[in-house]
Amino acid sequence: MLACATQAAQAGSEILRECFGTKVDIHSKGIANFVTQADLSAEQAIVDAIRSAHPDHAIISEESHSDRADASDLWIIDPLDGTSNFMHGIPHFAVSIAYYHNGQPEVGIVANPITGDWYVAVRDQGAWHNDVRQHVATASRLDETLIVCGFYYDRGKMMQATLNTLGDFFRNNIHGMRRFGAAALDLCNVGCGQYGLFFEYKLHPWDYAAGQLFLCEAGGKATDCNNLKLPIYKPSSICATNTLLHDQAIAVIRPHWNTLDNSQ
Repeated sequence: MLACATQAAQAGSEILRECFGTKVDIHSKGIANFVTQADLSAEQAIVDAIRSAHPDHAIISEESHSDRADASDLWIIDPLDGTSNFMHGIPHFAVSIAYYHNGQPEVGIVANPITGDWYVAVRDQGAWHNDVRQHVATASRLDETLIVCGFYYDRGKMMQATLNTLGDFFRNNIHGMRRFGAAALDLCNVGCGQYGLFFEYKLHPWDYAAGQLFLCEAGGKATDCNNLKLPIYKPSSICATNTLLHDQAIAVIRPHWNTLDNSQ
């Protein structure tokens, strides 16, 4: 499955490299939510690679496939995580591919086609960045760490809740906050020890399926904002940490999460 995921990620990455910096068709899916022809072409290349090797496996992808999430063999794909960055010529985006067996993540690959950064995880075999094994940071207090977050497309209550949460983190004397716009890479960077935690109030499974496995194999922990298991069948909030900071992070994040309509 790792070989198949690698081949699929390479196929998607090649298309994104070819399209990056060129004029591509762009369609809006909502406020600040876009899909480009590069997304669609990369997704098709990834799906073709997986179907060629495993024609009976189920696939969930951002743009076009929505098979059953309870399938025994399931691939969860984001062909272009960080579409806004891609559109604006910022080389911080990724292909994200995860393979699940009986609801358990087994393989995860997150690859940045422009920088050549590959983040690879296999269950019980560790997390690897460009062939170097990775581990989460050792910070045990919020005032020892840098954090990263994401903003969903909402420009109302969810945006304000995110800003209020960041204010509380700063009042806990974090070193600082970064927002790069590609959740899969953010999760991998927490796994590599660059940040102590990542949170966002709404993500889809294709945003975090591969990255959460990488983080957990690096010694981290990922839950929703109520400290419950992340689903693979619907959108969710997310709190991802180096494990040591998890309870402290949840204590800051959950009150603001609970001000929202959690059915979102």
